[in-house]
Amino acid sequence: IKGSPFIEPNVLLRFYLSNVIANQASICFVISHCKVVHCNMEVEGNLYVSGGSEEYYMNLVADAMEPYLEASGIDFGRNTPDMTAASSIRQGNTGGYDLYLAIHSNASPDRIYGQLMGTDVYPTSRNGKRFAQIIADNFKEIYPYPELVDIRATTALGEVRQPVMPSVLVEVAYHDNEDDANWIVDNIDTIARA
Repeated sequence: IKGSPFIEPNVLLRFYLSNVIANQASICFVISHCKVVHCNMEVEGNLYVSGGSEEYYMNLVADAMEPYLEASGIDFGRNTPDMTAASSIRQGNTGGYDLYLAIHSNASPDRIYGQLMGTDVYPTSRNGKRFAQIIADNFKEIYPYPELVDIRATTALGEVRQPVMPSVLVEVAYHDNEDDANWIVDNIDTIARA
């Protein structure tokens, strides 16, 4: 697969899950409605500079992912909008899943609001790193600035550190940057396939 032209992402996902993690693969993916690990439920959502919220657009991505996962024979679970990061992690840890995938959009720190761009992928464990590489490679094919797609190590993010299975957190792009926010809004299905 390495070095091949862009391959249908659900094929890559199925290959990865079936050959690297387990024969009977299942996935728990969560869509965050808060930008930080410690959700503050008083915050209504991270607003896009172009209108809408992180919760709204990342749920559209998750909705668009479901047919690809189903067509690939991958069992999955999904959080609900009223769940926090902590309750989503608990759901994943008790559901017998092989992979935990958290999908977010990012925001720049206040002092540089709107200035950052790119896709950041945060893995944990060896298998998490393998899956993160697949995601990053796919995003380099679809994101307008592939040099801004990065895999970043972290132990600070609960959705990377706390799941008992390999986990990956994807920050799709920056919702406070006009170009990135518009790219997300205009590419929901393309992002879901990546």
